[in-house]
Amino acid sequence: MKNLFLKIMIVTSFLGFLGCKSSNDPALWSSKQIDKWFEKEEWLDGWKVKPDASINRKEFAMSYFKNKERWNKAFKFLKDNDMMKLELKRHEIDGNNVYAPISEYMTKNEEDARYEAHIKYIDIQYVANGKELIGIAPMSEKKDILEPYDESKDVMFLTVNTINNISATPDRFFIFFPDDAHRPGLKDGENSQVRKAVVKVKVD
Repeated sequence: MKNLFLKIMIVTSFLGFLGCKSSNDPALWSSKQIDKWFEKEEWLDGWKVKPDASINRKEFAMSYFKNKERWNKAFKFLKDNDMMKLELKRHEIDGNNVYAPISEYMTKNEEDARYEAHIKYIDIQYVANGKELIGIAPMSEKKDILEPYDESKDVMFLTVNTINNISATPDRFFIFFPDDAHRPGLKDGENSQVRKAVVKVKVD
């Protein structure tokens, strides 16, 4: 009886070890586990802006746990800095691993804007002032290549089969992964000025 109890304890401990190991790998999580982790928003490090519903939660969780230090630095930058006061330039956060161009521009008419996609970097896009529409489509909706991928600029331009424009305002932010074609800077009503932060997080 004593030996049986000991075996049960060993097996239980081993299974517990496996469970702990798998719990750190979001690729193995259920949708419910992904949502629970995402909605706790501990990863935001106290930044009070809400993530847009368009964000791929599983893709984000996998990227976050793979490069946690980079993501933490990205959100710390957004939390600790007043986006309205930052100089309009590229701000260094962690060399080429994480950096943030701050820009101001007039929003465009739909015919003047193009869908883009990246391979090396993930975008956190945040409209700090003003409003715009952002077109979002999975790369599976790719139609025509307008400009092939330029490795030096980490960008390609394309058209998509299905148009889906989402409002971007200072109360929310977006995350675009390599599988997310996006067309930022569209006018929402009238052409207007926007101030935006784009935090670039290296993929690998």
